[in-house]
Amino acid sequence: MSWLKWMGAAPYIEPIGDQKVVEMEYKAWRWRIFYSMFFGYMFYYFTRKSFTFSMPGLISDLGYDKADLGILASILSLSYGASKFVNGMIGDRTNPRYMMGIGLILTGIVNVFFGFSSSLILFAIFWGLNGWFQGFGWPPCARLLTHWYSQNERGSWWSSWNISHNLGGALIPLIAAWAATQFGWRYGMYIPGSLCIVGGLFLINRLRDTPQSLGLPSIEVYRQDFGGHQVHNSLEEKELSTRQALFEYVLKSPAIWLLAIAYLFIYVVRQAFNDWTPLYLIEFKGYQPFEASQSIFYFEMGGLLGSLVAGWFSDKLMRGKRGPMNVIFSFGLLICSIAFWSVPQGYAFLDYLSVFMIGFFVFGPQMMIGLAAAEISHKKAAATATGFLGFVAYVGAALSGYPLGKIAQVWGWEWFFISSIFCAAMATFFLLPTWNISQKKGQSLKYLR
Repeated sequence: MSWLKWMGAAPYIEPIGDQKVVEMEYKAWRWRIFYSMFFGYMFYYFTRKSFTFSMPGLISDLGYDKADLGILASILSLSYGASKFVNGMIGDRTNPRYMMGIGLILTGIVNVFFGFSSSLILFAIFWGLNGWFQGFGWPPCARLLTHWYSQNERGSWWSSWNISHNLGGALIPLIAAWAATQFGWRYGMYIPGSLCIVGGLFLINRLRDTPQSLGLPSIEVYRQDFGGHQVHNSLEEKELSTRQALFEYVLKSPAIWLLAIAYLFIYVVRQAFNDWTPLYLIEFKGYQPFEASQSIFYFEMGGLLGSLVAGWFSDKLMRGKRGPMNVIFSFGLLICSIAFWSVPQGYAFLDYLSVFMIGFFVFGPQMMIGLAAAEISHKKAAATATGFLGFVAYVGAALSGYPLGKIAQVWGWEWFFISSIFCAAMATFFLLPTWNISQKKGQSLKYLR
């Protein structure tokens, strides 16, 4: 079909012969690609997390309970996870300029429609569609990060991009919670949705596909950095078939499976604290809604710092090994989850500090597990590998929706925390065998293959 061809990967063009022009163009495009991805993914978070700050309004205005809202959270997680998997395979052969931009426009439209609705069935339909269109955001970023930034610098670039999650997550309480408080919960959906429609148009204007589609050499040739599975000549680069990418470089890798199982548990914890902390603080500790929403700002600010530290340390101190930082950060997440549970009522500073530290430690492995998977699979299978992990991760996120909501409703917040702490411990357990995995010198599967 013609529209699929239009959405396909941009073809390579005649290489630029002038090395000075190559140098100038590469520097300019790397920064343009980076800031476009950064702000684009930040906007994706506006429409992924808008619902969190409409929860109190849905409870008070429409009479829904925690289990009902948990169903919606689980629907989004499952549809988003499935979309990441399917669109991850498509994303390795799709122009990120259009995939990321069109997805952002569609998720904005769906948020606006959600705001016009009142029935649980329509909420479920629109939130499921939102999850599907949210899955258009990550695969283009995985493709761009592995094609424009080479292995020995990628941890720093990837972690710098990853804080777009946190800025989006930190700004959405200020936007959606403020709008919902001032004008009603529906405006907490309208305003983020409208912003994302504009953001999608920005992405279509700014983004491009691979360096070779602009007449530039591959990033490995440009930086003389031939790590892992990469070839040394731009002309040798071939697109992998869907079967090759999925089976040869993802499903047959024991390392990928360990990362995926750990990712599931990490996402249970991440989504549990991200989605349910404001309601916990309101119901159990007597916070006002806007005060409780501020906890997510601290959660995301902690995540911003944690992502940067994990990426920088993995490049500079661990020489490109991602495993040690994943283990250290997941263990820190376990400790901080216990600390937050232990804070008594009346200590807002300790509540916010605990949430900050949970964000710091959860976003380390949230970012580094995806990076590790992209590097140990294949440059041409990066979106497929991270899409597969994303699917497994959002099964975990779905478990933090209805199941954890039901646990909190029936057995209380104590069992909510016990479940979250158990998941943090399991994530640490499954990450331990990945400590020594490295892409360098073609040894990406040396320890687990």
